[in-house]
Amino acid sequence: MSAHEMGGVESPADVPHGRHDEHYQPVFVGARRAELDELLTRYPTKMAALLPALWMVQQDRGWVSEEAMVEVARALDLTPAYVKGVVTFYTMYHQHPVGKYFIQVCTTSPCQVCGAEEVVDAFLRHTGCEELGVTSPDDKFTVIEVECLGACGFATPVMINEDFIESVTPEGVPDLIARYK
Repeated sequence: MSAHEMGGVESPADVPHGRHDEHYQPVFVGARRAELDELLTRYPTKMAALLPALWMVQQDRGWVSEEAMVEVARALDLTPAYVKGVVTFYTMYHQHPVGKYFIQVCTTSPCQVCGAEEVVDAFLRHTGCEELGVTSPDDKFTVIEVECLGACGFATPVMINEDFIESVTPEGVPDLIARYK
């Protein structure tokens, strides 16, 4: 029985489904490992530090690969399956490479009434992304719809990476995109 089948992890080579990247470079080495170790002192258990540890990976790599999930599992004494379950549950973690600027447009009912679909279309048109979830040819932009950004009174809200922008209109999209080029 392999370490993976027993719930343990030996190395990133233990990635399921043959998706192993032989060129994977660990995130938690040197200063980044020291940062993780310091982070762990702020939580009652290693498991409690899972979300911030995943965020560290995404900050470094731009997304959380299968190998990174295994690395996080090892660092926190968790199973890769548990870590993957968390990554796939939360939409804030990218499971594939995305553009330098990750654009999230709220398309829930209040925003739809205020023209969210037109805002989405404007972002797709002005970024060069041909469809939702696809990265632009220059690798700068990825546009997705999200359920709620919690600003229904300021429709249509948009997040570009960690920047929160309220009251976006289709007409304002070109100027907004210009800020990120």
